[in-house]
Amino acid sequence: MRKADIVSEISDKTGIEKTSVLSTVEAFMEIVRHSLIDGESIYLRGFGTFTVKMKAERVARNIKKNTTIIIPKRRVPLFRPSKSFTGALNNK
Repeated sequence: MRKADIVSEISDKTGIEKTSVLSTVEAFMEIVRHSLIDGESIYLRGFGTFTVKMKAERVARNIKKNTTIIIPKRRVPLFRPSKSFTGALNNK
């Protein structure tokens, strides 16, 4: 499902114009993005939590060239679904 599909489905279910729904969805994604960049977690009850996880520095190998490289530590976004979401997903 793409962003356009989400906008269409919300518009159909609520009767709100697609342009308004699109601006709302884009605003939501922008808020999530900026919150995660600032290191804040976002908790949506019944849906899940968006957080940032710190990945440690590690050594990787290039097998073809037989060399090692160091991958620096970095922050990655993470989504953890709620128990009710996971339960509904597994009971389908």
